[in-house]
This record gives sequence, structure tokens and C-alpha cells, in this order.
Amino acid sequence: MSFNLELKVLETDILIIGGGTSGCYAALTVGENSSNQVLIAEKANIKRSGCLAAGVNALNAYIVKGETPETYLDYVRNDSEGVIREDLVYSIAKRLNEVTSKVEALGLVIQKDENGDYVARGKRNIKINGENIKPILASAVEQKDNIKVLNRVNIIDYVVKDNRVIGAYGFSLDSKVFYTIQAKAVLCTTGGAAGLYRPNNPGFSRHKMWYSPFNTGAGYAMGIRAGAEMTTFEMRFIALRCKDTIAPTGTIAQGVRAQQINGRGEAYERKYGLPTTPNRMFSTVQENKAGKGPCYLETKGISKETEEDLYKAYLNMAPAQALRWIESGRGPSVENVEIEGTEPYIVGGHTASGYWIDTDRMTTLEGLYAAGDVAGGSPQKFVTGCFVEGEIAALSALEYIKGKEPVAVDHAQMIAKLEEVQQFLNHDAADLYSIEEIEEAMQKVMDVYAGGISSDYVVNSCKLAIAKRRIKGLLDMGQALKAKDLHELKLIYEVLDRLYVCQTVIAHLQARKETRWHCFQENADYPERDDQHYFKYVNSRYRFGDIEIILRDIVKKDEIYEHQD
Repeated sequence: MSFNLELKVLETDILIIGGGTSGCYAALTVGENSSNQVLIAEKANIKRSGCLAAGVNALNAYIVKGETPETYLDYVRNDSEGVIREDLVYSIAKRLNEVTSKVEALGLVIQKDENGDYVARGKRNIKINGENIKPILASAVEQKDNIKVLNRVNIIDYVVKDNRVIGAYGFSLDSKVFYTIQAKAVLCTTGGAAGLYRPNNPGFSRHKMWYSPFNTGAGYAMGIRAGAEMTTFEMRFIALRCKDTIAPTGTIAQGVRAQQINGRGEAYERKYGLPTTPNRMFSTVQENKAGKGPCYLETKGISKETEEDLYKAYLNMAPAQALRWIESGRGPSVENVEIEGTEPYIVGGHTASGYWIDTDRMTTLEGLYAAGDVAGGSPQKFVTGCFVEGEIAALSALEYIKGKEPVAVDHAQMIAKLEEVQQFLNHDAADLYSIEEIEEAMQKVMDVYAGGISSDYVVNSCKLAIAKRRIKGLLDMGQALKAKDLHELKLIYEVLDRLYVCQTVIAHLQARKETRWHCFQENADYPERDDQHYFKYVNSRYRFGDIEIILRDIVKKDEIYEHQD
């Protein structure tokens, strides 16, 4: 079986890869502040793509009355054990309310009280009716004359010349077209990585997970292969979620102030230290290991009015949980909500994993910017923080391209990349193994040897060495995969991207010889926190098949960080 892809060259001023939260907001920022041409390349369709595809019922990053950007920075710093890019977090915090007002003006419904004030849910959250947040953003994008959207195109790699990103390669999922897109600047907003580890639910339900299963780490992997510096991949995110449905728990924990209790009805969270995001997960793991599970959020006895509010909230973002309550006839007022941890994810919106960027959001590759979940250093940014970061990156990119002419991509280079893609399509021999078999093997390796659910998220040097060797073997095997159509070609690139991300995760877990974030980075060989040697960022750079580890000093909030080397 074989078929050939047609080469098509496109040009734009700014290329945005990924039409999710940050991507759409970045495009709107460029569209409103210049006449420059913007092209969004999106693997799916921007109307329902990315982490906001199904909606969201709260904005979890907002400066409510009595709080300030400084207190928000304090919260993020404390929750992340001090290892954050303070310059990035603080610049986000200062703009959170501004972008919220802007999205409300686009049509997002934000709940208000009798005085017309936003309804707060905790110290940093406000309630919204956000089931249509993504269509609202997509509609705003479509109304801008200088923004074009290329839906259902899978971008696979950057075009790099003299350490400058001058475009990207990709292919259509609907027609036999291979794209080379030339741009004066490129902005990566592809999101984080799900599917690296074996998930809670096997088989048919394996994609019932917390993070978008379609976010496969493509943006990370493209940067890794191109030699961009990455940061803090060892700070994985493990979500504490409603059992089986993997629905968010924050709506219950914050909305009704529900305590975490064990199977004996005992509140346990405070036994394990301050109630940070990692400790909420860690305490639950420890209670189950001690034989005191299952663990719950204590909701039994809440009022019917509060229960009704929970039904509505979950219908806005995780309808499976509401349907489960309704079908069983045992809602949260009747029965406590059982909780469990998910498999680990790599996601820069909740933790600090991603590209190492300067204060203007440029990566270590000239002309390449990163924003949202793919950008490292600024955890707890959530939806509104991703808006802000898209805005900052877009404005920086506009400044960068002033007076710049596009650099033409060498034709021979395009052909070489096209031939690389064609090798997965042009074949006669039967497959030795399937894409799904490689993916399942990868997830088993990561689960058993790199701190997944089955090992209670704990790693050690011996297991990580095995994981490193086996993931490398799977990556080599992946080069021989074959696709019978464009959909399978996409699946091949997704599993290869995940494998590149897995390699980086393993290298970072090996490099941080301490335990800084329980569960997120639990090292059995080094069970204590070590500020003397590891109050630093663990960064990496992929070169000639090896991952070089770089330790960098903490950046404070008032610093303007620029790349030095």
C-alpha cells in the first residue's frame, strides 16, 4: 500500500500552532493590535478543541476582592515548594482580571450576585456558565479578517535555520497534502501531554481521563527534537478526581467546603502537612496504603439546593459525573463522593513543566514563543492564565517581527521532510506490531518503572534506568510503524511524540535527587527535600540523541529574564 502527499507551501506573518485556550487568545491579540496575518494550525477544529472542548464551570485564576497579584504569587510559590518562575507567575497575576473582563465581553456568562459582583468560589476562583467557552473564542477568531484557521492539520516539526524557527511542517487529516508553513514568528500553544502512563480505566474506557486525551505532547516533542531548552518535566501533575468518571473534585472541595475523609470517616489531609495540591494527592495515597480507604469527599448531608448546584456545575464540564448520580439515584447529599488519583500528566498550566522561556515568552530558539500549558515555569495559571500568556507572547512576537522579512525554507529540506513522512505510508510488508501495541507498551513501562498508579507514583534510580532503556527501544521500534491512511499517520506521530516526552520525563526524574513534590516527584532513593542542592530548576536540552541536564537558579518576580546561552 502506498500513496503520495502533495507538497503545499503557505506563508504568514505569525504561525500559531494549536487553536486551544492560549492559541485563540493570542490570535485575537494579534488581530486587534496589528494588520499582520495570523495563521492558526489546529489538529482538530477550534470550535471544540483543546482542554476547553467540553466547557468549564469556573475560572480558577482570578484576583477576587481582598486579594492581590502579590498574594496570588505567594499562593503559587507556596503550593509549588518555591520552584517557580516568579517573573512569569507575577506577570500573569497582574493581568488575570483584565482578560476575564475581555472574555466576558465576548459572550462568556460569569455568575453574579445581587450586587452585580462576580460570585467567588474560594480565594482565587469565580463561577461561570462555561459550556460554550470554546465556541465563543472560535467565533471571535473567525470575525477577524487577518486571522485564518487551518483546521484538521497535524503539525509535526519546526523548520529551524541557524537556531531560528522560520516555520513548521504538517499534513492534512482530510486530503493528501503535506504543508510547509513559512512564518516570521511561530507561537506554540499545543497544550501538555496525556497518555504517557497507563490510565485509571483500561480498554474501551482508556480515554476517560482528566486531561484532554488528544493533547499528546506534540509541542513539547517538536521543541525537544529541535534542541529547545525544557524545564521541570519531573514535576508531573496527578489529579485527585471523582472515582471512575475522573471528574474534577475542586467544585466539590471548594464549592461546598467538603473535607477529604477515609473509609472510617476520619479527616486525614492535615496529618500529612499543609494542604498543597501535591499533598492532597499524597495524603490520599498514604491513607489507602495504610488500609484506611476508600477515600471520599464528605458531601453526605448537604442541602438539596447545594446538591442541585453541583448537578448543574458538572453538566457544564463533566456530565458523566452528574449522569452517574442521577442514574444511581444516590446523589452527593445521600452518599459521599469517592476519590482517586489519576495517572501522571505533563502540563504546564497546573505544574511548571514545559519550554524554558524568557519573560517575553520566547523560547531558547529565536522566533519561537510558547504560551499556555506548553510553557514551563508558571504553574496554577489555569484558563485565565493561559489567556494572559497567549496575550503576552503575541505582543512579544509582534514586536519581534517588526522590520523582519520571512526566511524562505530550502526546497531540498522540504523534500527531505516529505520523504520522512512518506516512509510511514509507502510500504508493502505486513506490520510487525501495531500503533496501539507500542502505545500500550509505553504506558506499561511508564506505569511500572517511572512512577505510575501501580507503584503509588514512587520512583527510584534502578527503575528509572529500566524505563529509560525500554522507552528508547520503543522509540526505535516506532520508526518502523506503518499507516494505511492519514488518521493512522497522525496516530504514529502522536505515539512518537509521547515517547520523546517520556524520555525527557525520565531524565528529569533521574536528575532531581530529592523529593520536592510528594507524589508528583516522589523519589524513594532521596525521600527528603534538599534546598541546598536542588532549590533550582532542572532543565534539559536534547542533542544528538542524548538529553543534557542543566540546573538554573531561581528567577525572582521583578527580574526581566533573558536567555544568556
